Amino acid sequence: MGDIVTNPKARRDYLILETLEAGLVLHGTEVKSLRAGKAQIADAFARVENGQAFLHNAHIDEYGWGNRQNHAPKGVRRLLLHRREILRLQAVMAQQGHALIPLQLYWKNGKVKVALGVGRSKAQYDKREDLKRREADREMKRAALHRLR
Repeated sequence: MGDIVTNPKARRDYLILETLEAGLVLHGTEVKSLRAGKAQIADAFARVENGQAFLHNAHIDEYGWGNRQNHAPKGVRRLLLHRREILRLQAVMAQQGHALIPLQLYWKNGKVKVALGVGRSKAQYDKREDLKRREADREMKRAALHRLR
């Protein structure tokens, strides 16, 4: 199975300081939609509230063959983490400018997992630096391939 969906904005807009893996509490129709690859986490974020971690704004399409018990597409979903991980995340989130961003949803042993990144927002000049570095790497590879021919 492998990857379900990745967050394209995460590494572009945030400097990821550390990553961790969390489980996700889902209903039956949500799992069926994820098996079909019908999800988006581009605008999603995670938050620690009342000693529990939650995933907000993750869009999982309604299951096409679902009935009246189908799930809400943009519902808040609980993340499964150990107590010490939640307490550590709470301490990190208390610092100014840190955010908890979902990087990807993937299958692991038949369960849906979320890769979360603790990140700090990049400034505009940091994004420009990344573009310059990527363009320079591309030019060097192009020149090396040209020299080999």
